Amino acid sequence: MASFTTLRATATVHLLALVAISNLVKTDYINFYNIRPPVEATPFPKSFKCFTCDQAHDNYNCNRWAEDTWCPQNTQFCMTVHHFTSHGKTKSVTKRCAAREDCYMVGCRRHRDTSHMECVSCCEGMICNIEVPTNYTNAVFAKRQTVYSSAPPQRTRALLTIASLAKMAFSS
Repeated sequence: MASFTTLRATATVHLLALVAISNLVKTDYINFYNIRPPVEATPFPKSFKCFTCDQAHDNYNCNRWAEDTWCPQNTQFCMTVHHFTSHGKTKSVTKRCAAREDCYMVGCRRHRDTSHMECVSCCEGMICNIEVPTNYTNAVFAKRQTVYSSAPPQRTRALLTIASLAKMAFSS
């Protein structure tokens, strides 16, 4: 029969192994940039999701515990409001879906009564509000740019063709 010391040593090794394994899967290492778009059906065309939280202690916890829901149909953007001290220490983070009118308040402002800063940013796209705004360069209203093709759209081509044919018919 194994001695008490041997059993104790074995239990200690098992405990250390468990601690080591749990540290490997620790949630502090979540990479929010690797989040894949949802594969389920969307509730309406051009629907999207944002990180959402209300006055989280920091950005990591906001993103980590964000509710996974589709934004309402009357919204088009993701908004982030970051409150922090004059030394840059986060006081709170709020993220939500937003309408265009909500996004006109982007930028940074200092609150005189509490002397803390508030930076607001808005972005367009699926889960685009990963980071928090910290200054005037990233407290912006970031909209996707429409990609223009070098070829004219189908309707424009048709109108050009009709105009060319009409010109040839009248010039003859």
